[in-house]
Amino acid sequence: MNHVVIIGGGPGGYEAALVARQLGATVTIVERDGLGGSAVLTDVVPSKALIAVAEAATDTRGAGAIGVHASDVFVDLAEVNARLQKWATTQSSDIRTGLINAGVTVLSGTGRLISDNEVVVTDKAGAESTLTADVILLATGARPRVLDTAVPDGERIFTWEQLYDLTELPEKLIVVGSGVTGAEFAGAYQALGSQVTLVSSRDRVLPGQDEDAASVIEHVFGERGMTVLSKSRAESVTRTADGVEVTLADGRVVTGTHCLLAVGSLPNTESLGLDAAGIETDANGYITVDGVSRTNVRGIYAAGDCTGVMLLASVAAMQGRIAMWHALGDAVKPLQLDTVSGNVFTDPEIATVGISDADIASGKVNAISVLLPLNKNARAKMQGIHEGFIKLFALPDSGIIVGGVVVAPKASELIFSIALAVQHRLTVDDVAHTFTIYPSLSGSIAEAARQLHNADLG
Repeated sequence: MNHVVIIGGGPGGYEAALVARQLGATVTIVERDGLGGSAVLTDVVPSKALIAVAEAATDTRGAGAIGVHASDVFVDLAEVNARLQKWATTQSSDIRTGLINAGVTVLSGTGRLISDNEVVVTDKAGAESTLTADVILLATGARPRVLDTAVPDGERIFTWEQLYDLTELPEKLIVVGSGVTGAEFAGAYQALGSQVTLVSSRDRVLPGQDEDAASVIEHVFGERGMTVLSKSRAESVTRTADGVEVTLADGRVVTGTHCLLAVGSLPNTESLGLDAAGIETDANGYITVDGVSRTNVRGIYAAGDCTGVMLLASVAAMQGRIAMWHALGDAVKPLQLDTVSGNVFTDPEIATVGISDADIASGKVNAISVLLPLNKNARAKMQGIHEGFIKLFALPDSGIIVGGVVVAPKASELIFSIALAVQHRLTVDDVAHTFTIYPSLSGSIAEAARQLHNADLG
């Protein structure tokens, strides 16, 4: 029976463990901080729960627009954060129970390669043991990147993993970094009641997202009172007597009570013993893998954020499953990134799948598109939704849908129908001829498809 050793218990690791057990392997998983990894304990689960609280606060404050008048909204951050941590801990415990019930051996500690088939496990007391494996999966994730001139202290200067110990709402929060993480937390804390300044080194927020979508979010941020400093690179963050100072590259100084650093991630690969096994990494330290999660060393696979392949929990989980299917001889297809859905949990949300406007502009794909604003949608009017849109991309000759963007409340739910169309190569007519509920936001997806039918499909 094959022995699979997995280092890292996040989505890539624990999903791989379940597949490996299903295929009859003996499985040992080594996890340092808790099953579920940062996705469950310090990142995806608590952050999205915090954002849900912020959305509730926004909806309550805005209810007057539809005739529902509520008293002033008060957010008890200590209570909110205590609940977030409880949910995360419960989810981690549930994952552990599921793995043990499936027959997986769970070891608490750190794992390190000493050869291409041996892993040394060091427990929290410092005791070491050696595991011999037929298959090894590295799924150690990533951590927040920090600056030498902006060292987090967990009191006034934070990474996103440190926010959940706050007991009082920051009065003036400075968020450094306008990518997905920075934008999500900036929007959430603004909604909770903080005065937020977002420092962006680029010319707009969310530089990696659809430009039309990013423009909507930046407009909403401004309307809600957030200060966005574009083309403003932060040089340093320092403590003051009662807050923080962020010094920008042009010499300006921004003052606040707290600062959140959201300047990217670094892979957790330094202490894995990669050199001992001869495993290759890229220039940034991410483990190099192919479409079935193989490293350059036979029998060693990698999954999740430590590979630098679309830092999403869903992708990590699929990489882990694919690794086990391949390693243990089951049917498998390489990872298909062009069908992966992504979501930015701002308010409104941005959900995407497939190709983008940038792909068309670069000549990578020849496609046509349509953008349909939501403010004409009957359900949107009922719910007081003024911002957002549906965008679809299709091939000009066949009408096959190859991508889409949704900017709307709960866009993460609406994108699924477009993802199905992309995955199964449905045409605009397939979608346009499908019944939708009236009134519904999803009706605008079918309407966008109908408009593409009337476009020049060649």
